[in-house]
Amino acid sequence: MKRIAIDMDDVLAKTTHVIIDKINEITSSSYTYEELMNGSESLKLEFYGHYTKHNSFLWEPGFFEHIPVNEDAVEVVEKLHKQYEIFIVSAATEFPNSLKEKLTWMEKHFPFITWRHIVFCGHKHMIQADYLIDDHEKNLHSFTGTPLLFTAPHNLHINDFKRVNNWKEIESLLLD
Repeated sequence: MKRIAIDMDDVLAKTTHVIIDKINEITSSSYTYEELMNGSESLKLEFYGHYTKHNSFLWEPGFFEHIPVNEDAVEVVEKLHKQYEIFIVSAATEFPNSLKEKLTWMEKHFPFITWRHIVFCGHKHMIQADYLIDDHEKNLHSFTGTPLLFTAPHNLHINDFKRVNNWKEIESLLLD
């Protein structure tokens, strides 16, 4: 059976959406996800400047608990689960509070993926699978299978990998 490794933040979960909300709250700004996807480079640089300066909330308890699920992720992953061995892989150890929160989040939204198929690590270079779906190029460069770059505002400039924009595209690509 072929294996798919799937990242959590900005692939299964709408993490950047929640980050935008936190940055808006901290800086009294009104950035939107759509602006970061389609806006000017100066707007993106401004936002990421705020993010770099004010991202301590990522280490606070509770941040990762209530992040919404990406559209169609549950349904498509459930279909993939019938044809592939699925592993959820998150570089979560950078944020120690996220470990329990992400496990609880998975149990809530993806109960068909057991704890035996959830991998929390510092980086993903040791992951062995046929496919890796991730939003960060650093994880895809060392991957030995087929890397799939999941579109997010922070990776729009990357053209080195096959890009998938949403879960319906993944469904079309990986399911018979």
